[in-house]
Amino acid sequence: MTREAGPREGLEERAVLLAAGLADLAVSTIGTGLGAVRGLLRRSDAAEVAAEAERDLEARGRLVLDRYASPPPAHLEVLARHVLARRADRDL
Repeated sequence: MTREAGPREGLEERAVLLAAGLADLAVSTIGTGLGAVRGLLRRSDAAEVAAEAERDLEARGRLVLDRYASPPPAHLEVLARHVLARRADRDL
């Protein structure tokens, strides 16, 4: 389900991806993030760095949504697997 951002994506989807990426970034790197921000403020290419950070946040957001938004297995499929496993145990 991972794909590159295209021009057809809506603003809402991009906003969700950015928010999810930002939340994941904040949770995983809050301590080192403060030092990185201080370093970014001193850079002369801040606009390029900000654009790259936006792309990275979108990619993180996509990964987070792919990781946590996948649908659970179908209930009947799970039951069928349990039945097959029990039959296999019984036949041994």
